[in-house]
Amino acid sequence: MRLKLPSVLSGIALAAAFAGGAAAHPHVFVKAKAEIVFAPDGSVRAIRHRWSFDEAYSAYITQGLDKNGDGKLTPDELAELAKVNTDSLPDVDFFTVAKINGRQQEFGTPAEAGMSYDNKTLTLTYTLPLKSPLKARSFGIEIGDPTYFVAFDIVDEPDAVVTAGAPQGCIVRVNRPPKLDDATQKRLAEADITATPDVSGLEVTTRALVACP
Repeated sequence: MRLKLPSVLSGIALAAAFAGGAAAHPHVFVKAKAEIVFAPDGSVRAIRHRWSFDEAYSAYITQGLDKNGDGKLTPDELAELAKVNTDSLPDVDFFTVAKINGRQQEFGTPAEAGMSYDNKTLTLTYTLPLKSPLKARSFGIEIGDPTYFVAFDIVDEPDAVVTAGAPQGCIVRVNRPPKLDDATQKRLAEADITATPDVSGLEVTTRALVACP
């Protein structure tokens, strides 16, 4: 997954263009939650993503979207931005890797996309269906950007990764990457902001595993 550097920033999949206003890698910070959706037959059907962006990026990307000038951003005013985001996500593989019983899965077309703006935070929600729903003894997901232009962090909360309609006995485990040491953070901060940072050998994505009996 590699972010592009277009001339116009139009969504999170184009976040690298934000480099012009940033001083370090990464350029965008995302607090993530996920819901693993099961079908009635026990197969994994989809992932419902919920991504909340940092305050600076939220302010930047929503400039000019308050069409009625009432000082509030409604889901209707954010609908086009939500569409741009979800339409562009295939270019970066949805920042998501999913594996059923160890085998990587393909995704279908995102649905149910929407955005909200609350407490200076922009949040994108959408449903990412699996191309071929399958029953799973283990279903693993990775959420993140290996190039580290965008820093994803699954929140450390009880509802960070949950299931919907899962067979009885399924459990969820979340494995967050270790905090980068001071020297690594300094190196990334001093890197060329227009170039892809060197994160070889670093763990920068969060993983979650749903294990079923």
